[in-house]
Amino acid sequence: MRASQFHLFTLKEAPSDAEVVSQKLMLRAGMIRKVAAGIYNYMPMGLRSIRKVEAIIRDELDRAGAMEVVMPIVQPAELWQETGRWDKMGPEMLRFKDRHDRDFAMQPTSEEVVTDIARQELKSYRQLPKNFYQIQTKFRDERRPRFGVMRGREFVMKDAYSFDRDAEAAGRSYDNMYATYCRIFDRIGLEYRAVAADTGAIGGDRSHEFQVIADTGEDAIVYCPDSDYAANIELAEALALQAVRGEARGALEKTPTPGKATCADVADLLQVGLDTTVKSLVLASDETDDKGEVVKTTVWLLLVRGDHSLNEVKAGKIEGLGSDFRFATEAEIIEHFGCKPGYLGPIGLRKPVRIVADRSVANMADFICGANEEDFHYTGVNWGRDLPEPDFVADIRNVVEGDPSPDGKGVLAIQRGIEVGHVFYLGNKYSKAMNASFLDIDGKPKHFEMGCYGIGVTRIVGAAIEQNHDERGIIWPAAIAPFEVVICGVGWGKSELVRDEATRLYETLKNAGIDVILDDRDERPGVMFADWELIGVPHRVTIGDRGLKEGMVEYQTRRDGEQHKLAPADIAAHVIAQLRA
Repeated sequence: MRASQFHLFTLKEAPSDAEVVSQKLMLRAGMIRKVAAGIYNYMPMGLRSIRKVEAIIRDELDRAGAMEVVMPIVQPAELWQETGRWDKMGPEMLRFKDRHDRDFAMQPTSEEVVTDIARQELKSYRQLPKNFYQIQTKFRDERRPRFGVMRGREFVMKDAYSFDRDAEAAGRSYDNMYATYCRIFDRIGLEYRAVAADTGAIGGDRSHEFQVIADTGEDAIVYCPDSDYAANIELAEALALQAVRGEARGALEKTPTPGKATCADVADLLQVGLDTTVKSLVLASDETDDKGEVVKTTVWLLLVRGDHSLNEVKAGKIEGLGSDFRFATEAEIIEHFGCKPGYLGPIGLRKPVRIVADRSVANMADFICGANEEDFHYTGVNWGRDLPEPDFVADIRNVVEGDPSPDGKGVLAIQRGIEVGHVFYLGNKYSKAMNASFLDIDGKPKHFEMGCYGIGVTRIVGAAIEQNHDERGIIWPAAIAPFEVVICGVGWGKSELVRDEATRLYETLKNAGIDVILDDRDERPGVMFADWELIGVPHRVTIGDRGLKEGMVEYQTRRDGEQHKLAPADIAAHVIAQLRA
């Protein structure tokens, strides 16, 4: 490829609405162009990197025994209605009607469609296991699309789906995909962690996220530096911070706390540690009838230590509360507690509520909580003496750095990450709902055991940039750089010697299978270098008239910036050796 024939269009400044580094650099490097909020054109420079990511994914999935299919972007409502997800999916799923008034959706994921394939195509246990995958455009109508390709509405994703005859075989398929993902991200050249994760709306009971380590990541990754324990913040287990409950030492007192509505303010006023206070959070769960009307509401009081925060995913797993909980209204709070938020607690309730204490709170003694009266808190509160034991004791908080690791092998650390892949074991959730079955060895029908496995293709490109950049631009992992090598011919229009030597090197590298671009624009060296540093091509060879007369050309790597002067006859071998190192 010659730069004069390529669409090369860079910007000195990113548009004002660009928020994160990857978005700014992709726009400046001419990789993407915004069409609408969360929707982008992928320009030639960006598409080259995307295609390289896809090629690595295809190669490894094919090696793992998966088979590529392409499922439609537009999917009929009937399939989604079979699993009940047509009504359960939120507004992120874009729904519309065709000219015949039939309901369709733009696919955010394809469990239903692939399960429909399986129930039509896979009839016998002899056909199993099977794994179908696609690399396809997805659409999710994000309420607030942002961060360029990191949280767009339209994006490219690889999704794979495995079908097995039993849980043991499905576990092997899961492990196979887990190992395949590790090979994919190793080949791409990303620093990542595989962390235990919540299964979320897709369902299932075994799940791992693949997180690219980046300070700008939206996700918090919890890990133990002294062991293999790793989980995302939603799933990371928080142990009780004291093994047993301490003895009650103080008397229960109703203490004035005028205008102090937060645990931090109360702790400052009373000159005690924030870890001696208890935070009250009031939730509600509704029971509905067949018409969707609320017939019963249960109010819940969740208690966490004042220096901790509620983990809503964990709270949604409390028996009876469920993931459809909501925060109670002010009217419901006043009805049950007799007080507005800010001074709430478990003592002296006006109406009964279900009380859930975090593990650490359940073992606290002489703690401080709201008195259900404005401007007052109770001090010296103790379970069993001053109030009944909680209805439930559960892990409902987010871990914090320094907490003990659940595996007992050290303490926890937290770093930021960007989720680029996710693997789930689904069980028979979808196959059972859609009556997708096969004849097992005993001749009886049995529902498939399924797994699903996603990789955000376009998101990988953004995540790679978030992890690899400097003040001059992108520093690509070589495997997904739009070009591996750029040859800069300085003084192209003036020197036949430069043109001949640059062309000779270009042809040599191209014939060796190197993805090389020859910058044959008649630009000033500063413009050339700034463009290619912004774009982030890993290896640069500069050929100028003066250097050639001295018997040398210049070689430089983008990552470390080191410059080496080499004889023209040696440069091709040197570049090839660097690429294959």
